[in-house]
Amino acid sequence: MTYEDFPFAEIAAKGKDLVDRGCDVFFKWTCVGCGARQVFDTPNVLYTQGKCEECGTITDLREHGGNYALAIPLPL
Repeated sequence: MTYEDFPFAEIAAKGKDLVDRGCDVFFKWTCVGCGARQVFDTPNVLYTQGKCEECGTITDLREHGGNYALAIPLPL
């Protein structure tokens, strides 16, 4: 399976905009070692590198980019 990753600067800017609007942003990326999709557990934090939970490879997100998933607050 292939995943769509975007440049680091682009996801950082869009992520900040979404956080400023009240969303929780969970950044994700594709491991360069094994291709597994990874997600950071901490919302609203974009790291410059990630360690794959499957194979242990470190991926430089500034070079390879990533994407994000959202938790959007809804009125009750």
